Amino acid sequence: MYSPQRKDFVSLTLGDQHSRSYTNGKHRRQSCWRKWKQLSRLQHSLILFLLAFLFICGILSYPSLTEQWRGLSDRSLKEDWVELDNRGLRPIPPGLVPKLPPVVPGVQDVPPEVMPETQRPSIPLLPKPPAMRKPPSKRGPPALQKRGNVSDWQVKDGEEAMVKREEDGGKEAKTVIRFGLITINWRGTMIEAEQGTELQSTAHGKEGTVANAEEAADLKPVTVKAVDRAEAVREAFRHAWKGYKAFAWGHDELKPISKTHGEWFGLGLTLIDALDTMWILGLKDEFVEARKWVETELSFSKNVDVNLFESTIRILGGLLSTYHLTGDTLFLDKAKDIGFRLMPAFKTPSKIPYSDVNIGKGTAHPPRWTTDSTVAEVTSIQLEFRELSRLTQDPQYQNAVEEVTKQVHRLEGKRDGLVPMFINTNSGKFTRRGAFTLGARADSYYEYLLKQWLQGGKKETELLEDYLQAIEGVKKNLLRQTSPGKLTFVGELSNGRLNPKMDHLVCFLPGTLALGAHNGLPADHMDLAVQLVETCHQMYAQMETGLSPEIAHFNLQSNNGRDIDVKPADRHNLLRPETVESLFYMYRFTKDSKYRDWGWDILQSFNKYTRVPSGGYTSIGNVRDTLNPAPRDKMESFFLGETLKYLFLLFSDDNELISLDKYVFNTEAHPLPIWPSTS
Repeated sequence: MYSPQRKDFVSLTLGDQHSRSYTNGKHRRQSCWRKWKQLSRLQHSLILFLLAFLFICGILSYPSLTEQWRGLSDRSLKEDWVELDNRGLRPIPPGLVPKLPPVVPGVQDVPPEVMPETQRPSIPLLPKPPAMRKPPSKRGPPALQKRGNVSDWQVKDGEEAMVKREEDGGKEAKTVIRFGLITINWRGTMIEAEQGTELQSTAHGKEGTVANAEEAADLKPVTVKAVDRAEAVREAFRHAWKGYKAFAWGHDELKPISKTHGEWFGLGLTLIDALDTMWILGLKDEFVEARKWVETELSFSKNVDVNLFESTIRILGGLLSTYHLTGDTLFLDKAKDIGFRLMPAFKTPSKIPYSDVNIGKGTAHPPRWTTDSTVAEVTSIQLEFRELSRLTQDPQYQNAVEEVTKQVHRLEGKRDGLVPMFINTNSGKFTRRGAFTLGARADSYYEYLLKQWLQGGKKETELLEDYLQAIEGVKKNLLRQTSPGKLTFVGELSNGRLNPKMDHLVCFLPGTLALGAHNGLPADHMDLAVQLVETCHQMYAQMETGLSPEIAHFNLQSNNGRDIDVKPADRHNLLRPETVESLFYMYRFTKDSKYRDWGWDILQSFNKYTRVPSGGYTSIGNVRDTLNPAPRDKMESFFLGETLKYLFLLFSDDNELISLDKYVFNTEAHPLPIWPSTS
């Protein structure tokens, strides 16, 4: 009869607030659940609604809380800067260049004219302090560290480069160099000091200005030396060459991110393509090293298929050009060897050459999927083979390529001088008629019409007639203007319908037009060149990275305010040379400094978004994404053979350096001499 009381007593005792041995949690969970089940459906709904409302309010208030927490961290960071200030390591106000000690061991190897500005804003002007909360081993904003894209491979090697340059400096000097030698671009890459992104502001020799006179009382404004842009190109070449030498020596192409190489023909394409560039840039040590490889390692006795067009313009053209610049017969002997091995390509029923040659077996064939060759490929090998015949006194080379030129001259299927993109090696006739473009598969046909005429001393009138007729055909059929900004562009014609798209390859045309006008062709060719080079510039300037896409589409509708559109599949940039090629021609003939400025902008964009700190430059997959430009891990040989060469010539003040009255460039930027009148 006392058991109920005992139970109550025991229950009360174990539930004492001082007892920690047993909490009867299971009983309470069961009681809560029982009470929940006893509630009505309306009560359930009200409680659940209240909880959901509180959850949503929490989400909405999260950003403000984040800003408050960030503010606390900002104040902490500011205190760190104040502490640095107390130690004598003061931030440098904008517009001033610090006084460095006259001799700083370990820093002399960085050319002063290509170092970026070493300014840091004073404490009240810090724009994005949260990015500096990361420890020294992590550089770049948190988003980039997590994404593991461009900043991963750039920052790692950049830190190594910084440590190497700092290891011999004093404490004070180290502080300045740490701020100056490496700059992190929060849009996705690390820019090394040799190509500072802020150099453009000092290119005209402007003096620094003091933003805060009180904090900068101990610093005096100094005149900043104008940037040596030509030297900046030399540095870019050395950087690219460093990567090629370290990871791809003797191979066709560098893969700078994975630090390995890629093969196409297995003939050292990048090295041969860059030979005359090194000579023109005055890089004698690099040239001597490359020459030794050509002498001891380069052999064309290989069982390998090569593309007739690519091997002609890159290898044969590169060897011939280097021979003319140096007088070294080693390069002429190699040119004879490869030229002779390419001749089986012309053994076709129509004399229109096959696209592929096995230089070891002496056989040739068309691509496996067709018997056609592209018109640009069979009509853009003439400069090189004609020059080889002149040097060797063997007419077979010139005869073979001029037979192709004559056949194309007579062929039906043209439209106002414009040619289709394909020609059959069996019948010798155009195929897939109705499509006309100045882009891929047809571009250099028009270029070589003019340049052969110049090479031969302006004597071959058929070449000139075909060129002039083609330019009129471009004006009549392909030339259009965008509605918003009146940009002139060259579209494509397909079965009578215009497609308002233009390859970056078409940007060779302004330079070619200017070259013709310089040699006495109609003045309106230069007017058109001015309009088209502006469009090519805008293809760079209107992109977020400052780099042009491979293909641009132009707006012909007045209800849309954008001139240029880029489709996702066309957003890549391969480090192509065509725009800087035209800028070089335009500056040589007009002396308008804006063309140099546009070229400088392009070089800086290459350094921002394509430069790999361990050596080399990479093509990218998306010119519209500054956070992740999608590096493709490939440096084409023409970046050294063409792009950097034209940039150097653009910035050089020596007009006699590859005079355009004495040389004509092949389509791979290898200069070949204009023949004397007696030839």
